[in-house]
Amino acid sequence: MLQQDGFIEGTPFFTDAHARLTASVSNFAAREVEPFAREEEGPSADASFRSLLSLLAQADLLSYSVARGDGAPLDARALCVVREALSYHSALADLAFVMQGLGTYAVSLAAPEHVRDFWLERARAGKSIAAFALTEPEAGSDVSSVRTEARREGDSYVITGRKCFISNAGLADFYTVFARTGTRTDGRAELSAFIVGARMPGFRVAARTELVAPHPVGEVEFDGVRVPAEDRVGAEGQGFRLAMQTMDMFRASVGAAACGMARRALDEAVAHAKARRQFGVTLAMHQLIQEKLAVMQTELDAARLLVYRAAHLKDSGAAPALLTRAASEAKFYATEAAQRVVDEAVQIHGGYGLVRGHPVERLYRDVRALRIYEGTTEIQKLIIAREMLKE
Repeated sequence: MLQQDGFIEGTPFFTDAHARLTASVSNFAAREVEPFAREEEGPSADASFRSLLSLLAQADLLSYSVARGDGAPLDARALCVVREALSYHSALADLAFVMQGLGTYAVSLAAPEHVRDFWLERARAGKSIAAFALTEPEAGSDVSSVRTEARREGDSYVITGRKCFISNAGLADFYTVFARTGTRTDGRAELSAFIVGARMPGFRVAARTELVAPHPVGEVEFDGVRVPAEDRVGAEGQGFRLAMQTMDMFRASVGAAACGMARRALDEAVAHAKARRQFGVTLAMHQLIQEKLAVMQTELDAARLLVYRAAHLKDSGAAPALLTRAASEAKFYATEAAQRVVDEAVQIHGGYGLVRGHPVERLYRDVRALRIYEGTTEIQKLIIAREMLKE
């Protein structure tokens, strides 16, 4: 478990409160979340998601992903600690936890007070499921290509368009939607953000998309959805900035989730290497296996250091440029390293690592998405280089 590996005690990034949180969440996840790991696939996935969200709310863990909206910032290190502990046991639990934050962060920053407080309270209590709707068929990394349009009509906006690869599509009760409200002088989209309830006329879930790992995701359509102007989040044209602020807050935590998966894969690999015998000795006695384990451990340590450095900088109020680069480095390196660690864990398990439902087989499918969402590895490299060249 996380509280037993010495990382907290051996690094300077944490307070005593973070150490206590790490132990508490790790014990909670081992006791309450691990039993769901084998129920996350197939038709029971949606029910498992809702059950996990309810457990997280009861344990008050959603208070670490859903901002209060009173000006108090989220604790980035606590956010990462929780994500690492949850993803060690269940990628679906981690998703349920972080989506409540991703779907409400812009709301916490810029929605009218009565709207903000209503949705934040419901999200924190697990009573409403949140979603973040930015990606479109022609607008992934290139946010300026957003085509979904919000047209002002009196005291409302009429939204028309389509979003794809939206996490929690079909489960969410409300969506923070980014739509074009105009065109800038350079031809790029002027984006604004809106809260859209799942029961609003004209809104529908067009499709659920099946991915390689259990992940509620799909396409949503807006066919003349009329949204009250008071449900606009921030001023017109502020949508892009709110989307980027959301990404900056949560990007390093994607690396934390990757570290949780890598830690589980490494623990499974070590246990198997100590137990499995080949050629008269355990796998752990073979130098090639020792080399693999040594590299896996070193890559994991390096990834965690980058992740928690970025989180510490965020909590310390470091300069935005430094934060942006640190978060991108953490997200880039940790997700790529986790992919390598999990792959090696499968290799060490041999045929057993390919058996459907085995922990390392599940991790092999779960970890792949982390290199894509919230900014691909390639986009992170561009961000890092851009910030370097500014110096």
